[in-house]
Amino acid sequence: MDHDGTAGADVSATVEADEHLVHELEKIAVALGRMFPGLCEVVLHDLRDPQHAIRAIENNLSGRRTGDSATELGLARIADPQYPSVIQNYPNRFPDGRPAKSTSIGIKNSAGDYIAALCLNLDVSVLSPVTLALSNLVATDTEHRDQPLETLRDRNARELRQAVEALAAERGGTPRSLGREAKKALVRQLHRDGYFDSRDAAQAIADLLGVSRATVYNYSK
Repeated sequence: MDHDGTAGADVSATVEADEHLVHELEKIAVALGRMFPGLCEVVLHDLRDPQHAIRAIENNLSGRRTGDSATELGLARIADPQYPSVIQNYPNRFPDGRPAKSTSIGIKNSAGDYIAALCLNLDVSVLSPVTLALSNLVATDTEHRDQPLETLRDRNARELRQAVEALAAERGGTPRSLGREAKKALVRQLHRDGYFDSRDAAQAIADLLGVSRATVYNYSK
């Protein structure tokens, strides 16, 4: 009698624990669905009752209702505890033909049995026009792909100094130690790289090279 009573208590505790787990999953399903309104359907399947498996459906895109039966994946998990617990990003389709990207997450209880599945169905038909628009938005003209027309950064004094010193080092010296032709080549390179576009750049270059501003302008021609 005691043994039967203990077994009954164990079963009751398991049922209660499973129900608590499914109830907590309902909160997750609702929260996920409301985070992506009009975009992602979230369905919680109670695999303990496959004929009336849908426990919750948030952001309904498929037209199903609570109490509807389990899908093929749900039945497969019921039949085989070794069935993969997560099936990620597989192609799917809503009843009206819209393409979807789906993920199915099987939930096991402490005994290792599947008791629920949380499924996300993303309506990719909504995203396709957005993807195309973004692709067009970020596209650039291939005619000028190899040689940028401009550099979108501030040609500040520190950057200018670094450029002058680097170009001088390439020519085997410091900015002031370079000969006339080397300085002229350096100035022309700076001009090609757009450093003359910033305010007071010519004077700053002149100070770094130890020449006059007029000389810098002559070198740049």
